[in-house]
Amino acid sequence: MTERLEATARQRVEYLLVRLCVELLRILPRWAALRVGEWIGAAAGAVSGKLSAAAERNLELAFPEKSNAGRQKILRGMYRHLGRLLAEFCQMSRYTPEFAANELMRYDGLERYQAAKVRGKGVLVLTGHLGAWELSSFVHSLLGEPMGMVIRRLDNPLVDRFVNAIRCQHGNRVLHKDDFARGLITAMHRGEAVGILMDTNMTPPQGVFVPFFGVLACTGSGLARIARRTGAAVLPGFMFWSEEEQRYILHFGEELQLVRTDDAEADAVMNTAQFAGVTEQYIRQYPEQWMWLHRRWKTRPEGEPPIYGKMSAAHVERVSPTGEAG
Repeated sequence: MTERLEATARQRVEYLLVRLCVELLRILPRWAALRVGEWIGAAAGAVSGKLSAAAERNLELAFPEKSNAGRQKILRGMYRHLGRLLAEFCQMSRYTPEFAANELMRYDGLERYQAAKVRGKGVLVLTGHLGAWELSSFVHSLLGEPMGMVIRRLDNPLVDRFVNAIRCQHGNRVLHKDDFARGLITAMHRGEAVGILMDTNMTPPQGVFVPFFGVLACTGSGLARIARRTGAAVLPGFMFWSEEEQRYILHFGEELQLVRTDDAEADAVMNTAQFAGVTEQYIRQYPEQWMWLHRRWKTRPEGEPPIYGKMSAAHVERVSPTGEAG
């Protein structure tokens, strides 16, 4: 009620439009909703303007060896994928455990997740805006494995509450970025699992500069610091769409081995670099399923020019996975 009273007129209109969109796609048969979603994504890509400019710049940085036609193919695929995710989000409150387990998806590496969780020190799931990130935690909870999610509050409080109600329908919990450290430590002490999106631009001191596609990117170091402090397991966790199988694969990778020395700050940088490298490996496998729209390299080391200015990608200094200039 308080959120409604504090919402502006514009926010209320936005909320009503979001509810209308969700309801319209929710009542359609799933196959029809997915086709409509892909069409919406393709249409959005055609009129995206500045968003596509940032995505094209990112693709130049990540794949300098590809032709422009090759990068444009990835970009078009990404827009269709995002449209599909929109439809899945609108539909997923209707999904049953039977549908999820038998038709929607299959697990790959669930035993790794379960082995890490049974140790009782908590599980930090390394993930990102890759594949079906909203659907992954929802389905995992639907099948009896609720978890926490570290997210940023949406600007519209009405939309934020509505979206979180769907996310948490089967026991998931939301941990907001503005106070996530305390919540993460508590969750790890309870032996819970929490997913952390590790592929967004940060600013110091919350972020440290590590190589990402050969270019230094300011990356959140909170996951590395919490893992070192609590002894929690760190596992990659992503849900990918498989064209071959025509369903999703919810994949948990091998537990990552952390660097642990007497230098906590150096450990944070080294482990964050490892997490960024692992995320990059998965993106390279499924480039059309990553959200290239985000200005991932916006924050630059002191003295470096902006990435998203007029300087061509050819003039960006590339670094090795160890952070050395190459």
